Amino acid sequence: MKKIAVLTGGGDAPGLNAVIRAVVKTAVLHYGCEVWGVRNGFDGFVDEGGVFPLTLSDVRGILPRGGTILGAANRGNPFARKVIRNGVEVVEDTSQQVIERLQNLNLDALIVVGGDGTLRIALELYQQLGVPVIGVPKTIDNDINGTDFTFGFDTALNTAMEAIDRLHTTAESHHRVMILELMGRDAGYIALYAGIAGGADVILIPEIPFRIEAICAKIRDRVAAGAFFSIIAVAEGAHPAGGERVYRMGGDQVFLPRLGGIGQQVAEGLTQTCGVETRVTVLGHLQRGGSPTAFDRVLCTRMGGAAVRLAAAGRFGRMVALRGGEVVDVPLEEALAQPRRVSLDSDLVQTAREMGISLGDE
Repeated sequence: MKKIAVLTGGGDAPGLNAVIRAVVKTAVLHYGCEVWGVRNGFDGFVDEGGVFPLTLSDVRGILPRGGTILGAANRGNPFARKVIRNGVEVVEDTSQQVIERLQNLNLDALIVVGGDGTLRIALELYQQLGVPVIGVPKTIDNDINGTDFTFGFDTALNTAMEAIDRLHTTAESHHRVMILELMGRDAGYIALYAGIAGGADVILIPEIPFRIEAICAKIRDRVAAGAFFSIIAVAEGAHPAGGERVYRMGGDQVFLPRLGGIGQQVAEGLTQTCGVETRVTVLGHLQRGGSPTAFDRVLCTRMGGAAVRLAAAGRFGRMVALRGGEVVDVPLEEALAQPRRVSLDSDLVQTAREMGISLGDE
């Protein structure tokens, strides 16, 4: 193994820099291998100056930093890349340009750090074009199969939990219902974990359609018991039974529609149905920012090192994963075959229900 490259794609998550650092240090210090960085996801293989050498000095001091020194193009898909031609936005297949650039660089491996969308692109490059890829699972939503946890989730969870902690005091002071809208398009892990950790009274997740009447019943029960405030944690992808998700921006053939507004919809429903005073806080991209937690820093370091070891062994088309406390590897195809969702039979859901937390369905 003489030369490898690393890129980060999709939405940013705390810990990306920790992975980059681990890749560079492991490759250079243990394998005597060159590492090249790719700017802005797969776009770096097409853009001028998009690929450059990464040295030990380049990764010095980046362990605690949020974001990514390489940049990340959200949904930067070489098979469907948005470009401007003669003042008109068009979608082009630039995969052949990517392949030519990879061949010119003479890379032995490409380490792709990303979520579901980015890793699917990596799998397609591997299966269709033979690109020697290794995947590292990144997403604050924790929705990639094959791994117990993705990096970035723990940091986002702690940010959400701290927000719930802060909402408690103002909710109790003013006898209000406080709604915290959190990220979670298809999987409700952030809302569920943060809601339990922060002591939320109601948790709404995409996997369990909710009813406003059920939420009102929980609020009334609390008032009857002398608790004149309530905290509701809601994932952005949650939706009422028989209803649709709430979007604030439409999608197209490249970008998914952008969710947002379910918190306000729940607030309006509560006001109309049970007449409670409600306030909504949307945590938004605060969940993506900031310094990674100790758990994420260690996980990123372990995964980055494991990715380099896979590359050295020539085990391509695979993804590093955390299973039972150990970092292992699984086929990318297996990891992406089915999305990871909150299991309704999990002990976490059972514990929430048994502790009197309403999930909006009963």
